[in-house]
Amino acid sequence: MTEIKEGQSIELLKELHILTADGKMNQDSRRKLKQVYHLFHFIEKLLKDLDTNSETLNLVDHGAGKSYLGFILYDLFFKNLKNKGHVYGVETRSELIEKSKTLQKKLGFERMSFINTSVDEARNLSAIPASVDMVTALHACDTATDDAISFALERHAKNIVLIPCCQAEVAQYLRQNKKFSLNSPQVELFRHAIHTREFGSHLTNVLRCLRLEAHGYDVTVTELVGFEHSMKNELIIATKTGKPQKKSAERIDALLGEFKIQELKERFS
Repeated sequence: MTEIKEGQSIELLKELHILTADGKMNQDSRRKLKQVYHLFHFIEKLLKDLDTNSETLNLVDHGAGKSYLGFILYDLFFKNLKNKGHVYGVETRSELIEKSKTLQKKLGFERMSFINTSVDEARNLSAIPASVDMVTALHACDTATDDAISFALERHAKNIVLIPCCQAEVAQYLRQNKKFSLNSPQVELFRHAIHTREFGSHLTNVLRCLRLEAHGYDVTVTELVGFEHSMKNELIIATKTGKPQKKSAERIDALLGEFKIQELKERFS
């Protein structure tokens, strides 16, 4: 049975609809809480290591939406830190930013900031520190995940946590350039429309992992939740090692050439 952790904000759990208005739990809320803890289990290990080895602990959550992830991480980890730690939520929808600010004040979570901008535009913002410790992007649609990776690389993030979503760009180029691959047996991997979409999504994540390795990150890919909950369940965790992998960069070039999508070279470099 999944139970609430000691010290958690009951008010926050109500806002997240993990608890009912009267503070009770039902079967659906227990399932939601289990998923929250499952994700926190992966991120907590990284945060503890950062807390031990870093003077700062700045986390930037891209495509924050209602900032559920930021609030949960603050509640379970950041609020117990002394004199350090800040969570930044980046989101394009102004109404969600305002709701997050209202909830922040209500909960008294002082070291949180909410910024109304796109992931790409955030790359030039001085409101976020030049160096950050962790970047997260959960279900940032299509190329927003790649923008989050670019942001993390430019801000020297020590850890990157991604749950990619709705990858359409690679599939689009596969579809456009399919005629150039007709004489290769590999075209069977994406000849049918549904396979183009699914293979494009898979290839996108493979290229992202190689990109991170090429920039000196150790990458692990795991399943966040079972397929019975969501098809968007691929969790990519990258930890900075400072050892760029030349072979990974070479394999990006090889894959782009193999599938005739060299137009995306800049995207994955």
